[in-house]
Amino acid sequence: MDAKVIWDHGMSFSGTSESGFTVPLGTVPAVGGENDGFKPMELMAISLAGCTAMDVISILRKKRQEITAYEVSVHADQAESHPRVFTKSAITYDVTGKNIDEKAVRRAMQLSADRYCPAQGMLDKVMPIGLFYEIYEAGDDGQRTLVVKGEYTRE
Repeated sequence: MDAKVIWDHGMSFSGTSESGFTVPLGTVPAVGGENDGFKPMELMAISLAGCTAMDVISILRKKRQEITAYEVSVHADQAESHPRVFTKSAITYDVTGKNIDEKAVRRAMQLSADRYCPAQGMLDKVMPIGLFYEIYEAGDDGQRTLVVKGEYTRE
């Protein structure tokens, strides 16, 4: 895989890769930026969320789970001093649908963590990653009701 960033001005860059898409990179005014793009570490968190999100939704669809809404969030703690690396993170899978099977969600999370997600596999070697889920039943009125929430831990 090849990727590059091209300097625009100040602390503003454009990032591209083999796919041809472009993302803006920037930073806060305190370090010379203009708040005009993603901070690089934000993209690392988004990469982690996106990688595992794609795995889990693909697996749940193959398991014929009726998903109506789905969101994966990552919270990453950073070291106080430079280089402000991630010190630990938590991934939360928020799954809404009809009669979602908790075992299917837990299995999809496990497969993503242990086999399919390269971002999670790489980052798991340098920091602890907690895996959490919330499963909601979708109502006919557009509302949702929490059915179960839990944590997946490796045995």
